[in-house]
Amino acid sequence: MRWCRRNRKNAKSNLTIILTIVYNNGRMAKIKEVAISEFKAKCLALLEQVRKTKQPIRVTRHGKPVAEIVPPTVLDDRAAWIASMQGSGKTLGDIISPATDEDDWEVLRD
Repeated sequence: MRWCRRNRKNAKSNLTIILTIVYNNGRMAKIKEVAISEFKAKCLALLEQVRKTKQPIRVTRHGKPVAEIVPPTVLDDRAAWIASMQGSGKTLGDIISPATDEDDWEVLRD
């Protein structure tokens, strides 16, 4: 949650609340905003926090969004993915000889 002060010269200044809601895994959650200077100082700790909590963080410069740090997507087991189609294919016909007769090839004609 971020508080913005409008019309600072006026004694009766209005406060507005800027809140960003993220719909994450069926739950609504507010996104944490961090100033770019704080992000620079605490980068590794903030990245670890995103990894652990699975909650994104928005980096701002002068109150305007610059970047969003989001948790990584789940990596599938690549070995299982590559082998997932093993044994499901069938070889039909001759796969060694040419598909057409060699007499039909223009390259071999004189």
